[in-house]
Amino acid sequence: MEKRIIQITDTTMRDGEQTPGVRLGVHQKVEFARQLERLGVDVIEAGFPASSPGDFQAVEAVARAVSSCTVQALCRAMRGDIDKARQALADAKKPCIHIFLASSPLHLQYKLKITEEEALAAVADTVAYAKQFCAQVQFSPEDATRSQFSFLCRMIQTALDSGADIINIPDTVGYAAPEEFAGLIRRLHEAVPALSGALCSVHCHDDLGLAVANSLAAIGAGAGRVECTVNGLGERAGNAALEEIVMALHVRQDILGARTNIRTRELVRTSRMAASLTAVAVPPGKAIVGQNAFSHESGIHQHGVLENRETYEIMQPADIGLDKNMLILGKLSGRHAFSQRLELLGYALDDKGIDAAFHRFKEIADKKTSVTDEDIGAIVNEYLDGLHGKYWLESFQIQSGNHMKAMALLSLRDGDMVFTEAAPGDGPVNAAFNAIDRTIGRDDIVLESYEIRAVTEGTDALGEAKVKISAAGASFTGRGVSTDIIKASIKAYINAVNKCVAAGSDQEE
Repeated sequence: MEKRIIQITDTTMRDGEQTPGVRLGVHQKVEFARQLERLGVDVIEAGFPASSPGDFQAVEAVARAVSSCTVQALCRAMRGDIDKARQALADAKKPCIHIFLASSPLHLQYKLKITEEEALAAVADTVAYAKQFCAQVQFSPEDATRSQFSFLCRMIQTALDSGADIINIPDTVGYAAPEEFAGLIRRLHEAVPALSGALCSVHCHDDLGLAVANSLAAIGAGAGRVECTVNGLGERAGNAALEEIVMALHVRQDILGARTNIRTRELVRTSRMAASLTAVAVPPGKAIVGQNAFSHESGIHQHGVLENRETYEIMQPADIGLDKNMLILGKLSGRHAFSQRLELLGYALDDKGIDAAFHRFKEIADKKTSVTDEDIGAIVNEYLDGLHGKYWLESFQIQSGNHMKAMALLSLRDGDMVFTEAAPGDGPVNAAFNAIDRTIGRDDIVLESYEIRAVTEGTDALGEAKVKISAAGASFTGRGVSTDIIKASIKAYINAVNKCVAAGSDQEE
């Protein structure tokens, strides 16, 4: 019996970007979209065009960059949102407008402050309006799992009658249990016969750790598409993890009776790119793509794996692209070899980007014995993180010791102008951050977290610093890499500040 093909919608660049502190620029979204296309996802939800000029530009750029995937844009049930979405999707080969409106009593009463009839009228109007401009329209009743079943059915029927092609059932707050969610999908198909003629999708959050289980249960109940994110990124506890759903269907086709068109050997590369772009590390014990997923420390486990890998491994590392043949480049490597390696790692930079990344590679290669794939990924993502930044590090000097207060003298470039300030601090890094705040004239920035790690092993390892700051009620992350950990820290802080400044500009627009 031929297996059902389950479609995969990746919403890392929309829902995943709602991870606290994560903000992806246009260039970062384009690079990631190209990798998602190589991965073989069916749909890329690229953003929410009406939310900001930056998101509009990102959706527009992704729509131009990919050809084989559907590009989807999120909208509230408002004509203005739909106008923004159709403009942003104008160049998409396969566009889809995704409209959502809450269906639960909680949301209708306390968030939207509208009646059920007003909600149905809004659905009918906006879905029909969107259908005039786009061949594919998806509708989501937000908070479906806490909605009254009869009203949920009415809302879905209204959307279908108005032209919706896809109905997406979200477990918005991760409230459902697997059997309960599967039962909801079955009941909806029975109560709304027209749903069988459309594509049923699901979108599950992980507040109770059940997002993947709920998604798989929904597939068993008839859902044909799953919305998910790479590494499970997302608001609060995140979303269903794409790699876990894909490999569960791949490994357990015997009981799930379905598969995807995902190229599983691209999973590790995609996961690492997502982690690097968002500055959100993958936990070591994370299923499928965590660094410990194929590690064995127990003696009896090691013995079994040495005799036959299937004793403790239900999938091969190579199945997800976890190969050991890492190409190591050095200071004598040329631009051609470097650009080829970028392509193998999934990056498609233009000549200017390759030149900038190659220049940084050469700087670092002069200080290291060898530069690994992970080093190169950190270099490229630092470059993408800093594109079109307002402030750039010109120079810095640090004075620090065990019997003196640390002092930092720091110069930042803003266009043709260079500004210099000095500041004390509790240690060299804190002093440098204080000097940056003084230089840009901000006293409202709060450092929420700071971490430094060695990208690879050895005394000459490249250090990658990650900071998270907050200002004006929003959080921003930044990344910097250098063999000098103080320099890496300064660059990370400047990247975060640049995102904060850019967000302020978006809000003003």
